[in-house]
Amino acid sequence: MKIVYLAAGAAGMYCGSCLHDNTLAAALLKSGHDVALVPTYTPIRTDEEDVSQKRVFFGGINVFLQQKSALFRHTPWMFDAMFDSPKLIEWATRGGPSVDAARLGDLTVSMLEGERGHQAKELRKLVTWLRSEQPDIVHLSNSMLLGMAREIAQQVAPVVCTLSGEDIFLEKLTEPFYTEARRLLRACAADVAGFVALNNYYADYMAEYLSVERGRIEVIPHGLNLEGHGRRKPREQTQPARAGYFARICHDKGLHLLVEAVEKLHRQPGFENVELVAAGYLSAGDRPYLKQIEERVRRWPDPGRFHYHGELTREEKISFLQSLDVMAVPTVYRESKGISVLEALANGVPIVVPAHGTFPEMVAQTGGGVLHEPNDISSLADQLQTVLADRERAQRLGQAGYEAVRRLHNSEQMARKTAAFYDSILGKVAPRRTID
Repeated sequence: MKIVYLAAGAAGMYCGSCLHDNTLAAALLKSGHDVALVPTYTPIRTDEEDVSQKRVFFGGINVFLQQKSALFRHTPWMFDAMFDSPKLIEWATRGGPSVDAARLGDLTVSMLEGERGHQAKELRKLVTWLRSEQPDIVHLSNSMLLGMAREIAQQVAPVVCTLSGEDIFLEKLTEPFYTEARRLLRACAADVAGFVALNNYYADYMAEYLSVERGRIEVIPHGLNLEGHGRRKPREQTQPARAGYFARICHDKGLHLLVEAVEKLHRQPGFENVELVAAGYLSAGDRPYLKQIEERVRRWPDPGRFHYHGELTREEKISFLQSLDVMAVPTVYRESKGISVLEALANGVPIVVPAHGTFPEMVAQTGGGVLHEPNDISSLADQLQTVLADRERAQRLGQAGYEAVRRLHNSEQMARKTAAFYDSILGKVAPRRTID
C-alpha cells in the first residue's frame, strides 16, 4: 500500500503528535508499506530516527506571507521555493512556534477554507505533487488540515484524519473566527473517508465536536517503539523518594500544580525529603512560567529538592524515567494523548494523573496508576503520598503498567491496526481513475 502521511510540524518543539506520526510511519515502513511522511508548516522534531521527507509543504513562512499580503498569493512557485527551505523555516521559528490562538484566528479560518483561502496556491502545489506520487490513501495528522481534504479526495485519493488534541487550540480562538472555524471544520469533515483517535474519550468528544457519526472514528491506541525501554531498578530505601514530571513546560500541562502538591507533601512527616524532577521542552514564551516556579521553589526549606533537567534525548529520557518512583502530569486541560505517561509506564513507573480526558481510560486499561481530582492540589498531594508511602503497591502498579504497555501500546500493533483501517477505507471506495 502506498501512503502519504501529512504531518503538521511544530517548529523546534518536541510535540506528541509529531512523535506519534513519526513512530507510526516508521512502523508502517518496517511492516513493508510504502510510506512518505511529509511535514507541513515546519519540519517535525522527534527523539527517534526521523523518517520524514526533507521537504515542507504549506511552509510556515509562505503561509504567513500569503495571509498578510495579496502579492505573495500570486508569486511564482520557483520564487516561493526559497522560503520553503527547511533550514530557513527552522531559523525563522527558533525559540518555538507562535501558537497564540487570539492572534491566529484569521489564519486558522483561511487554512480551513482550503481552495478558497489565501493559501490556495499552497494547496495546488501539494495536490500537483500528490498526483505525481499516486498514493492509495492520504493521511492528515490533525483536523486543522481538513481544508486540504476536498481537493485531495477529489483529485488524488481517499483522505483519513487523526484527531489529536486540536480542540485545545480551537477553543482559544476569538470571535468571529471561533464560530467560523467550527462551521468550516464540520463542513470539511464530510470530505474525509474516516477518522482515527488514540482513545475512546477523544473519539466520543470529537464525534460531537465535528458533528460526525461516532462509527466514522476508529480508535487505534498509540504504540511506542519499545526499544531501550525496560523495567526500572527499585531505588534504595535510604534514598529520598523521587516524583517526576515529563512533558512540555507550560501552564496547560500543570507543572505548577505538581510543585504546589510536593510542597504540601513536604509538610507531612516522613515526606520532608521528597524530590521533584522535571524535564521537557521549554519555549521562549514559557520561560517566564518556569521562572515563577523556580522563584517559588527558592522559598522551600531545601530548594535543591527541585531540578529542571531541560530537553532530553531519547536515551536521556529513558534514563530519567527509570530514575523515578512516581510520574505525575497534572494537566489543566483534558488530555487527548498522554504519550509521556505511556512512556513512564513502559519503564515500570507508576503514574498519578487527573481524572479527566484520556487518563481514566488509560488507568483502567493498564492498571498502572491512580487518579486525582483535576486541578486539586490537595487531592494530587494525597495520591502522591499513597503511592510513595507503599513501595510494594507502587511496584505492583508499575509492573501492571509495564506489562499493559507491551500488550496494548506497541508500535507494531499500532501499524497493523492502522493498515487494517486503511484497507477498510479502500474497500468502501471505487477504484480511482488516474487523471492525466
